[in-house]
Amino acid sequence: MKPRVLVVEDEASIAEPLAEHLQREGFDPKIAGTIADARQAMARDQPDLILLDVMLPDGDGRDLCREVRKASDVPIIMLTARGEEVDRIVGLELGADDYVVKPFSAAELVARMRAILRRGRTGTRGGAISVGAITLDPASRRVTKDGVPIDLAAKEFDLLHLLMENAGAVLRREEIMDRVWDPHWFGPTKTLDVHISWLRKKLEDDPSSPTYITTIRGVGFRFASADEVAGADRAPDAR
Repeated sequence: MKPRVLVVEDEASIAEPLAEHLQREGFDPKIAGTIADARQAMARDQPDLILLDVMLPDGDGRDLCREVRKASDVPIIMLTARGEEVDRIVGLELGADDYVVKPFSAAELVARMRAILRRGRTGTRGGAISVGAITLDPASRRVTKDGVPIDLAAKEFDLLHLLMENAGAVLRREEIMDRVWDPHWFGPTKTLDVHISWLRKKLEDDPSSPTYITTIRGVGFRFASADEVAGADRAPDAR
């Protein structure tokens, strides 16, 4: 079956040519010009991917992104004329999978869409992973610390899953960007540092002295192994 794509864009001069291009590329596109239309289309068509404009006649696309992410894990690519890094980070924090600034190349957009669909959601593979007090369940996309649920945005979960899958190993920045975002990501690499910071604030007892996620300067990041965390818990208090 052709991947179903919902194009949430109110400018016909952008939406209609884009939909035609997507159809030629093997997708099944539908257009919604407002947030209200998008809600109806999502309930009716259950898209495999959403292209979501930020500025819409009846509201802010970022609010719709937040709403969708609470109920669904469908990939979302934000489409916007805003190119500032802070706007990109806000969009990603809300759960968007990628962020494309207008005017954009249709070929580049399709490449990003295919990479996201090919990769799928990171959380669909394998069983639950536990390291110390942290447990991550890929099937339900839930994370707990000492049994207490931790609310993570989509990219935070995908990043944590990759790190915990490779606990004890150092992952290079480039590898993380390729696997959690995609090889066609053209945004700032600072995005990774921001997401690491968010994870530390949610997971670590003391984010300034992390137990789980450590920075390997000039290389990347490393999630502690279960043995290391257990050893730290057994170590006598030095005070």
